[in-house]
Parts: sequence; C-alpha cells; structure tokens
Amino acid sequence: MKNVIKLPVFLIASLLFGLKTYIVYRFLFDLKLENTLQEFILFLNPFATSILLFSIAVLMKPQRQKKYIKIMMISATLLLYFNLVYYRNFTDFITFSVFLQVNNASDLGSSILTLIKFWDVLLFLDVFLVFYLLKKREDSIVFYPLRKKLQVVGFSLTLLFANLFLAEMERPMLFLRGFDREYLVKYVGLFNYHIYDAFMHSKTRVQKVMADESELVEIEDYVQDHIDYDEHSDLEGVARGKNIIYISAESVQSFVLNRTINGQEITPFLNDLIEESYYFENFYHQTNLGKTSDSEFLIEAGLYPLPNGPVFMTHPHNEYHAVPEIIKDYGYYSAVFHANNKSFWNRDVMYESLGYDHFYSKRYYNVHEDNIIGWGLNDKVFFEQSIKYLQSIPEPYYVKFITLTNHFPFELDEKDANIDQYDSNSNTLNHYFPTVRYTDEAIQQFFELLKQSGIYEDSIIIIYGDHYGISEYHNKAMGQFLGKEITPYDNVQLQRVPLIIHIPGHEGKKFDKIAGQIDLKPTMLHLLGMEYDQDIRFGTNLFSEDRKPFVALRNGDFITDEYVFTENICYDRLTGAEVEMSNCEPFEEQVLQELQHSDNLIYGDLLRFYNFDDQEK
Repeated sequence: MKNVIKLPVFLIASLLFGLKTYIVYRFLFDLKLENTLQEFILFLNPFATSILLFSIAVLMKPQRQKKYIKIMMISATLLLYFNLVYYRNFTDFITFSVFLQVNNASDLGSSILTLIKFWDVLLFLDVFLVFYLLKKREDSIVFYPLRKKLQVVGFSLTLLFANLFLAEMERPMLFLRGFDREYLVKYVGLFNYHIYDAFMHSKTRVQKVMADESELVEIEDYVQDHIDYDEHSDLEGVARGKNIIYISAESVQSFVLNRTINGQEITPFLNDLIEESYYFENFYHQTNLGKTSDSEFLIEAGLYPLPNGPVFMTHPHNEYHAVPEIIKDYGYYSAVFHANNKSFWNRDVMYESLGYDHFYSKRYYNVHEDNIIGWGLNDKVFFEQSIKYLQSIPEPYYVKFITLTNHFPFELDEKDANIDQYDSNSNTLNHYFPTVRYTDEAIQQFFELLKQSGIYEDSIIIIYGDHYGISEYHNKAMGQFLGKEITPYDNVQLQRVPLIIHIPGHEGKKFDKIAGQIDLKPTMLHLLGMEYDQDIRFGTNLFSEDRKPFVALRNGDFITDEYVFTENICYDRLTGAEVEMSNCEPFEEQVLQELQHSDNLIYGDLLRFYNFDDQEK
C-alpha cells in the first residue's frame, strides 16, 4: 500500500477514478454483458479514459498540475454522478441536449431527491484522498523531461486506441449506431460517449444550414414505397364534425390493466371503458429522452423523436405538418390543457410550431398547496377546472389533456389513496399503483363531467399512455409482481401502453395487431375523413388491414406480428422464446433506414422545402 501511495498523484488519481468508474459501470448501471471480451472491454475503457485524462497533467508546468488534477477529479466525478442519478430514473445516459435544459431542473423538485441515496457519498472518497495527497505530499507534482512526457501520453493514447479497436471489433459500425447510448457507454466509456454526443450535437446544427431540397427525394421515395398503403376502413370519416379529445395518461403502462392489488382492481374504470371502446392491446410507446413531449411529437407530427435530445427543446422552430395545423383547413380549433409552467419542455414555443391555437397552462388554473399532488395540480381538480374552458372554445375542436398525478416519484397522501401499495424492494413500484388508480378515478370523473356538460355525445375521446412509468431499474420488483423473471423480451413488452379510442354509441372491439404512437396521426386524420395524401409521415392508419409490418422503437429495437428484436436477439412475439436471428434480419435494415430518414427530416428542417398544397409535388 505504501508503494501505491508513493506513485505520482496523477497516476493515483487515474487508477482510483478508473476503478470507481468501473464499479459504477459494472454494478450500478445495468449494462448487458454477453461474453468475456465484453467483460474485458468494460474493465479496460474506464482506465483507458482516466489515464489519458489525468496524464495530461504531466504536460503542464508544475504549479498548474495540482489545479488541473483537482478540477478534473471534481468535474469528472460530478459528470459520473449526474449520469448515475439520471440513470436511476430513465435507465439511460444524459445527452448534450439534456445538459442544456437546466432550466427544467427547478420543476423536478422531489423527483431528484428520491434518486439520491445516502451511500452516494462513497463516490467522492477518492476525490478527498487525492486532495489530501496533493496537500500533504511534497513530491505530489512531477516534472518529467520531454521524452518522459511523450512516453506517458503515448502509453495513455495506446490504451485508448486499443479500447476503440476492441470495441469496433466486437461491435462493428458502433458509431453509426449512435442512437444506442448503452452500447457506446459499454464499449468506449461514459466520457468518450459524451465527447461523441457533443460532436453529433454540433454536427446537427450544421446539418440544417447545409440542407437543401434534394435531400427530400430519397425520403419521399421511401414513404411512397413503404408507408403509403390503402388505408380505407368502415370508420373513415366517423369523427367528421365531432370534437376530438385526447387524454395523455401520464406514465400509465398496459401491465396495470385488468390486474389487482390485494383483490382490488388497479384501473376499474379503464377496464370497463375498454369493453365499450376500440382498444389496441399491443400498442407501444416510442418515446426517448423527451418522454411526454416525445409522445406529443409522435402523435401530432407523425415523426420519430430524436436519438440525442427532445425535439421540443432542440428543434422547436422547425417546419412541421402536424395535425393541429392540418385540421385548421377543416374548421377545427385546437388547444392543449396542461397545468404546468408554459415554458416547461419549451411547450409554449413548440405548440406554435405544431399549429395549436391556444395553450391552457398553469396560469389558467387555481393551484395551491391543498390541491397539489407530486408534480402539480392533481388530476381530479385539473379536469374539474378545465371544463369551463372546454365549454367556452369554438366547436368543433381538437384538444389534448396532459395529466400529472401519476408521475415519478408517484407521491400520494394516504387520504387520497383508494388502493393498497404493493410490497416489494422498490418503493417506486410500490407507490406506482395508488397513483395509477387516482388517475383512473380522475378520468372516470372527467367522463361524468363531459356527460353533464353535454359534450360527451358529440365527442370522440382517445386515451393513450405517454411513456413507461417503471424503468428497467426496477426489474426485480417488476418480476415479483408479474411472477416471472424479466428478460430483454419482457422489457420490450413492458413498453406497451394503453390506447383506447372511445366513440359514444359504438360497440367495443379489441385489436391484437401491433401499433405505435406514430400511427395516431394518420389514424386520427382517417377518422376525421381528411385528405392527407400530400404528407410525409411514418405511421399508418390503425383501422386499415394494409399496414406497415413493424413498430420501431427509438433505440432500434422493433416488433413485428411474429417477432420481437432487442439486444441483438430475435424472439417469438407470442411465446418469448429465442428464435433464429434470420427471422428478424429482413426488418432490421428498414427500421434503421426509417429512423434515419425521420432524423434527417428534423435535423435538416427539410419540411420547409415541402409544399403540402402542391398536388404535383
């Protein structure tokens, strides 16, 4: 141990930080390791990065070395820790775009506090040790001749290149699949991932400036060949002239439907509503970092969210051909109801780009301490206070209600809970069920308000889950609830969220076909009987028999009628059994191509070149 302490402090810092980073990778991040080589790469990459970061100190003058090492220890540790806290909620890693959204942090409140653990202080022990050595050891700073400096830096670069070589050998075209952040962190490390992500962020800024109309041709050809199906059905035009009411059910996943806790139904109202509605039991959310805002973008614009940041934050001024804009030509008024700050997720700006006429934000509601649950105004009061506005806007209208109560960390006072908490090792999952039940009751109350106000009969009501509420971080507890071990196949299936299309007077019907949020734009326009031949979107009408053969998730995973593809494994969709990869390979290339086309449309703002009114286009 004494010999270790006598090493140059920059090297001690390198080894301590590398070891700490490896421990976080291996035991706190859920990075899937499939073979010995992946194990070795995961061990190598934190040391390759840390040795390079701290060896730069030897190139500096002695008086600057201490300052550099201190700054690097603090900043690198904080970066690692912020990612760990973020990962506990999203099972994902921070992107450059998320870093730019610090103005949203003040709205997160207790959500962040629940993600901080008391033992996290252990991650800072090496920082204190290095600071102590720099202060107490007279020989803590080294002065090497030029040749020695080059040797130190050369060795660190060799380690880094060895890491990159092994990563590319194990995962070819790794950097061309940059939307999969887990692979990047696993193979090249968190810090190299952040460098790559920052580079890609700056590249996309340039992409818009350099974009031109010719880039649309390939995308138009793809849409014509793969998306433009015969989308007629018996329900075409059934919503014409009726009010359209969307309810975004915060964090509601399909696994809660028709299930009980201690004999109590979790969602009794939704369970009954399904029986008299069109219900899609294999409907998947396709969101990414933007979560609720991503789901809004999917259903309104018919495009995929971005791989490295929320569209609402990164590209709010783009040209989009969204549903609120399209329906203006048919006499529809559009509005959003959401009792949160209008600037949260940049909604006030983005809603204008999507074509909404009005945004009823927090300032329209009477919000006080007694009616707040978790993130804000509780869902029951939210719907109660919204009715007067709904009655005042011109008909027909297209509106969206975004609920809040069932939001992480799923806080609910015992007096408001009408169902027991679950009993597992995850407080998040335990608290989830009472808040889901509360939202279910709020939606039931809203239906009664619609009926009492005379709105119900002339409206079509669509309830959809916006994104998952329980991440993979809670798989152990989820496995306990479902009575099975959670596999990668199950993780994909848990991305199913409710889609309930309720048309008063229509009998209920269940659909087992695969579907995704990106399909809601063409489905809604189909129900409204609106022409939309001149459009670029990647979804297809859910009521058509002739549909796209897959649902793509943002990370490149996908679901077909027969298969589920995730983590480079092909599963039988109905049984969950592993099958030959050759069954999934015919779809993989098209999924990646479709995601790339959508990204190019957004990064280049290509729809500004598209004339949606030109039938010759």
